[in-house]
Amino acid sequence: MAILAGADALGLVGKMPSGPGPIADDLIASISRMIHPPIASFLLTCEQTAEGIIEHVRRVNTNTVQIVDELIKGSYEDIRKALPHLNIVQVIHIRDETNIKEAKEISPRVDAILLDSGDPGAFTKTLGGTGKTHNWDISSEIVRTVKVPVFLAGGLNAGNVGEAIRKVRPFAVDLCSAVRTEGRLDGEKLSSFVAAVHAA
Repeated sequence: MAILAGADALGLVGKMPSGPGPIADDLIASISRMIHPPIASFLLTCEQTAEGIIEHVRRVNTNTVQIVDELIKGSYEDIRKALPHLNIVQVIHIRDETNIKEAKEISPRVDAILLDSGDPGAFTKTLGGTGKTHNWDISSEIVRTVKVPVFLAGGLNAGNVGEAIRKVRPFAVDLCSAVRTEGRLDGEKLSSFVAAVHAA
């Protein structure tokens, strides 16, 4: 459904502490086998160690990993050595201007950065799928500052994605909550969102 609507990539959500859309690893693996270039397959993982991320990717065999939390053990280089074919996208949850420095420090070591509206410091971590926007001025500054592609996420929908694209100028946009009805993907919402992106 997403590919037919015009998506360039599919985000397959692994086990998460909260948020919509997580599916089992065997289903992620099954879906990723059906996705062919030029469509990209993204594994969203909350693993925080290089070893855990490597093992998760090996179980599902996507071509991209989206690390939705802070990497606290091991390095991006460890992941690259183990999985040289893999594209690495690090999520930064925008809170304040300190995220600009964080993006600058991380960007030389990853293939892309994704800016979202989660709260990794909450009692129950929110690592995406919040349906909330964040400060696009900070996101815009990050886009101007770093030299890797920047994906914009966080509360995007057909009604505001045009403004977001014009203000932030991201490489791409990402969403989850706004294209669901009762927890399931909604074809009409997907098509409306893609149409709004193309119009922008």
